Amino acid sequence: MHLLILAQEATPKGLWYPTILGVLVVIAAVGLFCGSIYLLLATNFGARLGFLIAFTGLAGFVMLLSLLWWTSATPLNVPKGRVAQWRVVEEVTSLSKSKVPQAREIRQKGKTASANDASNTKATADAALITKVSTPTQPVTPEENKYAQFGDVTQYKIVHTYTIGGSKPQFWKLQLHHTPKFAVAQYCGVVQAPPNRPFGLPPLTPTCATGADAKTGFLVMEYDLGSLRVPPFVIFVTTATLFGLGLLCLHWREKDEMLAAAAAQQAQPQPVPVPAKV
Repeated sequence: MHLLILAQEATPKGLWYPTILGVLVVIAAVGLFCGSIYLLLATNFGARLGFLIAFTGLAGFVMLLSLLWWTSATPLNVPKGRVAQWRVVEEVTSLSKSKVPQAREIRQKGKTASANDASNTKATADAALITKVSTPTQPVTPEENKYAQFGDVTQYKIVHTYTIGGSKPQFWKLQLHHTPKFAVAQYCGVVQAPPNRPFGLPPLTPTCATGADAKTGFLVMEYDLGSLRVPPFVIFVTTATLFGLGLLCLHWREKDEMLAAAAAQQAQPQPVPVPAKV
């Protein structure tokens, strides 16, 4: 099983796979799912009315699905936006050189990061400072190693983490914007254990290295609120509009049929009443 998965990952990507093949699969799926229902409706209601019913039903079905995607944390592979996370903005050797005004005054106006923010920023710092190695299936671009300086997490430590900004707007008070939240993680390279250190001894306590070759600096990060529920919301609004238009067209068609039936009934000759026999 693992060999099969590795073989699939090693399959060379090209115009046919996955582009053309993916488009053909989507077209076939839509044709089988929607086309079969439309065929059944068209044989009973006619081509135009059957298409209108199928279109309205499909719009309503997708509207309900998108409502579930929007209001629940489903683990399925559904349309989602970016996950909220910390992103590295820049790396500087001194906060006075930072291009972010909040970072330059974070020591005076900021605060020590909470345990949650400290752990999350530590994970972001690890992803930024540790050099990524390319693999045959996942090449690494120079941009991904823009801030990389260490080979693994044991070669440096986070000295201190500060945060500044952030807000929790209350929409019922017409507070529609978030205050940007920034964090600064101060790091330093640690003293490495000597190669002749006896095996089995406890690891050394991480201590910042000193000297001209010591690596120290500050990582400036900004909290990206993400857009996790934006795609489901856009799909919900779009399909709800199409569903409403479909219902409106069905209503108009029903009114036209009722007016046509009433006009046809009035156009029929009325029977002459026969006088009753005395």
